[in-house]
Amino acid sequence: MLYDAYVAPEDGYAGSWVGRVWLPGSQGGPAVVVIRPEGVHDVSRHVATISALLDLEDPAGFLHSLPLRESLGTVEALLRNSDPATQDASRPFFLTPIDLQAVKAAGVTFAASLLERVVEEQCKGDPAQAAAVRAALAAEIGTDLSAVTPGSEEAKALRTALMARGLWSQYLEVGLGEDAEIFTKAQPLSAVGYGATVGIHPKSHWNNPEPEIVLAVSSAGRIVGAALGNDVNLRDFEGRSALLLSKAKDNNASTSIGPFIRLFDGSFSLDDVRRADVTLRVEGSDGFVMEGVSSLSRISRDPADLVGQTIGGTHQYPDGFVLFLGTMFAPTQDRGNGGGFTHKRDDVVVIGSPRLGTLVNRVGYSDEAPRWEFGFRALMANLASRGLVEAAVRPRNASEGIRP
Repeated sequence: MLYDAYVAPEDGYAGSWVGRVWLPGSQGGPAVVVIRPEGVHDVSRHVATISALLDLEDPAGFLHSLPLRESLGTVEALLRNSDPATQDASRPFFLTPIDLQAVKAAGVTFAASLLERVVEEQCKGDPAQAAAVRAALAAEIGTDLSAVTPGSEEAKALRTALMARGLWSQYLEVGLGEDAEIFTKAQPLSAVGYGATVGIHPKSHWNNPEPEIVLAVSSAGRIVGAALGNDVNLRDFEGRSALLLSKAKDNNASTSIGPFIRLFDGSFSLDDVRRADVTLRVEGSDGFVMEGVSSLSRISRDPADLVGQTIGGTHQYPDGFVLFLGTMFAPTQDRGNGGGFTHKRDDVVVIGSPRLGTLVNRVGYSDEAPRWEFGFRALMANLASRGLVEAAVRPRNASEGIRP
């Protein structure tokens, strides 16, 4: 069972945690929930979208001010029921903890993975060439890229030297230059959560998970919390051409975020994100095991800078956005394809961080994963049928005459 791989946050759920749950029944649908040590509580009558909650001046304070009704169950019970293989559809289960937000991602933010992006490009998507290209590039560059600050004079000098030697790359441009790579990872409402199948394009033969921390950002650009994410990547597609980035990144079920958002408060802040380690474990049904770790302390660009390059005078997000921060983990452990790691159906991907818990998913193909059919119109219709449209737009506290 997927839950066997789950590790709870090291400080329990004593901080400020928010998520989304699917409620069964004729009056069911997505519900905003508060995660507490004693259980999971529906607060949808006060705030019916995560987007509206995160736009409040103090989302954590608002949640802690709400009176909590009867629990939907324990965190463990809902996590166990979020595994499609054993799910009881008559009981609630977790969804991804975001809804209306744009889903953005930052690429090439770690020097450790920067070289692997160049390897993909040089291989033209052929994993069989990876080892030789990797060794040649490392010998040619001869510089510890992790010590180079993007946009600095040192980075500019290295760029000039690499261009003179014919080694310049689009990945080195965003890894060393002033401008970060920020791209659209998925459409709003299309991400999947804990337990769900994560999708690999059926034509891909060289792909990997990307364990990352995902920042939750308000429409005003304030960073208000964080979650775990899997920025599923198709190395062969992107390696053939950077113009295939959308096909490499945005497929059915190819974005996983969860299990919850931990909001910033006195117990958790952006500095905790900056110090975080993100672990990865892949367990195959064939007995294959791969492990790795990505340390945010080694990121080349500060998370706040990445957010600043995403939103501003040239680009707004009226419903807020989430931002994948990138990973230093680019697996090279061979799995029989001659060029490194690639997924197989039914791999279990376990992404964890001590302050954020564990995100667990099972790998399948995008054309076999559940179709994405619950979009904006379906959400609005569902909230309207439950009398929650107003709460989806404007959160209401306990003193504002909430109807039962």
